[in-house]
Amino acid sequence: MNMQGRLVSVIGGGGFLGRYVVQGLVRSGARVRVCVRDTQGAQYLKILGDVGQVNLVYANICDPSSLRAAIDGADSVINLAGVLKKRGKNSFERVHVEGARNVAKAAKAEGVKNLVHISSISANPDSKSAYARTKFTGEQAVIEEFPGAVILRPSLLIGPEDQFMNLFAKMAGISPALPVVGCPIVPKIKMVEGTASRWRIPVLEFCSMGGANFQPVYVGDVGDAIINSLDNKSAQGKIFELTGPATYTFKRLLELMLAETGRRRLIVPTPIPFALMQAFFMEFIPGSIASRDQVWLMVEGNVKSGECPTIEDLKITPKNIESILPTYLRSYRPQKYRRAREV
Repeated sequence: MNMQGRLVSVIGGGGFLGRYVVQGLVRSGARVRVCVRDTQGAQYLKILGDVGQVNLVYANICDPSSLRAAIDGADSVINLAGVLKKRGKNSFERVHVEGARNVAKAAKAEGVKNLVHISSISANPDSKSAYARTKFTGEQAVIEEFPGAVILRPSLLIGPEDQFMNLFAKMAGISPALPVVGCPIVPKIKMVEGTASRWRIPVLEFCSMGGANFQPVYVGDVGDAIINSLDNKSAQGKIFELTGPATYTFKRLLELMLAETGRRRLIVPTPIPFALMQAFFMEFIPGSIASRDQVWLMVEGNVKSGECPTIEDLKITPKNIESILPTYLRSYRPQKYRRAREV
């Protein structure tokens, strides 16, 4: 898409997805205004474009006056703001609902042509996760204030800076076992043939279901889908589900990570009550994103409903994550193994 000279305000552009959105906008020729609370922490984004093409401004989605100033003069607005865990005043309700409404109101007041709001494929009013419930309520708030907004629901994001594969790869480096959250407490009994006879014997399978299902999507594909939704009249007022081409169980994702990192670890079934208890204590660790709310998200999974348009409808052919994981997970391989490979 050619957006030469257009001004796009990216709210919350300093995060994981933000760098790919900014990079794509720069390639399209747009002028990018990255609106963040920490302008110093987002300085790395300026080198993605030519001199003056990427500008950083302060904005707080809970402060309507700062939003109006950040959006002033923009042709399009992309709202990436969101939190995975409540931190101080930044509750799910405040960021996902109040903040989303503020962005939509400001965009409408400033006469913005296009608004793209990033939600989550987990958005569900009946979820046990406050993250998922508020993501859904935030979508409704955006639609009320800006009916032509494009709502995008990405699945689990995979890429060099992700907080899923990287987290478990780090855990594999220090722990002999990895948890599969959501396996049943009572194991499944499977009959298998014995090695010395044809008699079938019962075997207990604790991870028989492999945990919840996921359809992870490469973060770069989501960034491209966001840009393709701008100025797309057929997309206005619609909700899109952005997923990768394949479905994996929680267990299978851990197996893929272990294969790329060259490690062998025990994959342990972790029933929901035990996972919730672990997460309760991890919530007190500074900087940790683990929480009981995240446990419910992992249990419920990340798959498309089949009721909405998809990433393919935005002219993107999603990549298999198997082609992406080697680009960054191999850095977690044991040092001794990496030296052997280099020789």
